[in-house]
Amino acid sequence: MADDTQRAVTLHRTSLGQYEVRNARGGTMTIGVGDGADFTPVELLLAALGGCTGADVDFIVSKRAEPDDFTVHVTADKVRDETGGNRLINLVVQLQATFPEGAGGDAAREMLPRAARMSHDRLCTVSRTVELGTPVDTRTR
Repeated sequence: MADDTQRAVTLHRTSLGQYEVRNARGGTMTIGVGDGADFTPVELLLAALGGCTGADVDFIVSKRAEPDDFTVHVTADKVRDETGGNRLINLVVQLQATFPEGAGGDAAREMLPRAARMSHDRLCTVSRTVELGTPVDTRTR
């Protein structure tokens, strides 16, 4: 593991319910509350789950054959639970990949389920964090 283990983003309010997100490398994006085209925080969480799993699996199977198509579809249901709080249930990450005919494609197809398990069980930081229920310390300054 690298010595620099901290990950961070900064959000700056641009208007009511609209924020610009910046990472340490200078990347930016805007997020909103769902009244425009910007991604919502929940959609970003789903994208993070799919992106983390997808990248893990892609790196593993693409060593065997370059996919003809590789799609990750992530779904969840937003509910109000018994405590009155909002949360997501029924999180599903669905990987769909097609590979060319031949030995490389056969090897990639065979590896796909194992790569998905490897991502889920130990590689994907996002899904492991969600499943393990890491506490969030919310502070004000």
